[in-house]
Amino acid sequence: MSKAILSIVLCYALFCMNATAQTYEVNSPNGKLKVTVKSDNQLRWSIEAAGTTVLEESAIGLQWSTLKGKPLTTIGSDMPQPKVAICQTTDSFATPFYKKALVEDKYGEMIVYAKNYRVEFRTYNDGAAYRIVLNQKGDFTVNSEKAEFRFAGDYTAFIPYVNDNRSGERYSFSFESLYDEVPLSQMFADSLAISPLAVCLPDGKKAVVMDAGVENYPGMMLLKGEGNSLVADFAPYVLEEKIGGFNRLNLEPTLRANYIATFRDKGEVALPWRAIVVTERDADLLNCDMAQRLAPSCRLADTSWICPGKVAWDWWNNLNLTGVDFVSGMNTATYKYYIDFAAKNHLEYIIIDEGWSGKESLTDNLNTDIDLAELIRHGNDKGVGVILWSSWRNCIKDMEHTFAHYAQMGIKGFKVDFFDRDDQAVIRSAYEIAVCAAKHHLLLDFHGLKPFGIQRAYPNVVNFEGVKGLENNKWEPRTSEGPVHDFPHYDVSAPYLRMLAGPMDYTPGAMMNATRDCYFGNNDHPMSQGTRVHQMAMYVMYEAPLQMLADSPSKYMKEQECTDFIAAIPTTFDETVALDGELGRYAMVARRKGSTWYVGALTDWTERNVQLDLSFLGSGVYRVVIFADGTNAAKEATDYRRSENSVTANDKLSIHLAPGGGWAAIIRSM
Repeated sequence: MSKAILSIVLCYALFCMNATAQTYEVNSPNGKLKVTVKSDNQLRWSIEAAGTTVLEESAIGLQWSTLKGKPLTTIGSDMPQPKVAICQTTDSFATPFYKKALVEDKYGEMIVYAKNYRVEFRTYNDGAAYRIVLNQKGDFTVNSEKAEFRFAGDYTAFIPYVNDNRSGERYSFSFESLYDEVPLSQMFADSLAISPLAVCLPDGKKAVVMDAGVENYPGMMLLKGEGNSLVADFAPYVLEEKIGGFNRLNLEPTLRANYIATFRDKGEVALPWRAIVVTERDADLLNCDMAQRLAPSCRLADTSWICPGKVAWDWWNNLNLTGVDFVSGMNTATYKYYIDFAAKNHLEYIIIDEGWSGKESLTDNLNTDIDLAELIRHGNDKGVGVILWSSWRNCIKDMEHTFAHYAQMGIKGFKVDFFDRDDQAVIRSAYEIAVCAAKHHLLLDFHGLKPFGIQRAYPNVVNFEGVKGLENNKWEPRTSEGPVHDFPHYDVSAPYLRMLAGPMDYTPGAMMNATRDCYFGNNDHPMSQGTRVHQMAMYVMYEAPLQMLADSPSKYMKEQECTDFIAAIPTTFDETVALDGELGRYAMVARRKGSTWYVGALTDWTERNVQLDLSFLGSGVYRVVIFADGTNAAKEATDYRRSENSVTANDKLSIHLAPGGGWAAIIRSM
């Protein structure tokens, strides 16, 4: 819910009096970041932060036309003498399903007006953004959009390439990519990259390119541009598609249009924001609100029914149970056991993943080994909700009837999977699903899709995948040197980048943990790279209002001490403090819920010592419960050490992180 507690708006209009007065500036509230806009033959913007050139002059433009193909004005090239308004705004809004309870929204704003559109610029202390707002009566198409990001040098970038196309279709993929650290000049010219994408500026600063507030428009991907630049690319509009992909779960485009979006009788249309986050300290990326600030405001009048929480999940552990008197699998007895485990450990939900429904329907040809009504009844008795898995293509079949039916039965939500696209049709569909689900008080977890702003507009969308999560460890190959891919490196990169866009369903919690030498992929008995506490710290580090416990109840019950700690960590918070870290190397964050603090730290394969300054605590004495890497964690990754101590805000704790290690603590006032 958005609520302004203070709004100070100082606006004035500037009118260009001659053809030479075409440069305008707007500063951030603290005056350290400046956006310069030029509007001669080509609209351009540039960014400077505390003496560092973040972005050189970069073009902004758009080609559009009527549905019959008649070109409209060339946006960005027809503004010789625009009207410009500049203002400073101070605002805030409540965020009950986020990493903090309240988000401050302070920025300098510049609006550049043209005949049938305007371009809005915002300058924050930690970055800048712009969006194009169209105002055209009748139907029209957006044929292409020009968004450049020109950098002053051949800087190192963290690039998440698209590398898993569905049936070779260029714009169909799962948004799951590791990060390549290479200079901009070495970026593959023919490969799409996913945003957010980081560029390492001089003096330790970072610039992160991303989009935000996406609605009824394709998501922004990035390509190598001329020199040291990036250029935006967008999936064309889908005209025809077929069923395909793994197990026929996808809708794969077979014919795309020569335009990227179409609008009918929309009047004013606000396109998504193109944003650059700028930080002097890497750790500040762990507590950045850019995506939340630029997202649409909450559209639900009542959110009291939305209940975040943790989930006992079946798929990663392959439904493997031990010590039971039934054959575990996709059956009623197994899921009753998961419900009992969830209840005992104060978990709010279980998920029944793929296999409960028919291949082509969510209401017909259901798995007869699963009695949903009985599981819902048993869950209600135990205080545990049931969430169901669905493919996107089956979800959108007769969605109103399906959602009404299962909501009436008592199902709490759906995990909607295999979107694997973010063209206009998919983004539009995601909003339609969110609206329908909210009508029936259903939670949503979107997979095969990264966050794009819908999570603030419809907070019943409680999580997203679009992350190279724990599931990838099931099939990770290895050589004689060890695993092919470096997951601990990714684990300390994603919080700075992927998590900027919004929550991520990484699905942590592996209890079989391995060093680099001991790790191997195994689909039926999966393990994780790195230490036990590396996995446990993820429950603090990773934003996920709906957070999974990925491993088997049998393993968690054998490791009850660790399970009790994980179960005690909330999934939404009142305050977040970014403590320390370096992109791709390590990260440390503290989060508060009520009067209790939760701290998590992760490292890559490099063993390191860090210091935790507890000055974020209030006055008084606190009791801290610590889980740290054990003495032998470097060679036996399951080794950990639990301890309890008394601390105050004046204390500093020395933390040792084993290779691929972690550290986690719960700090309660005494």
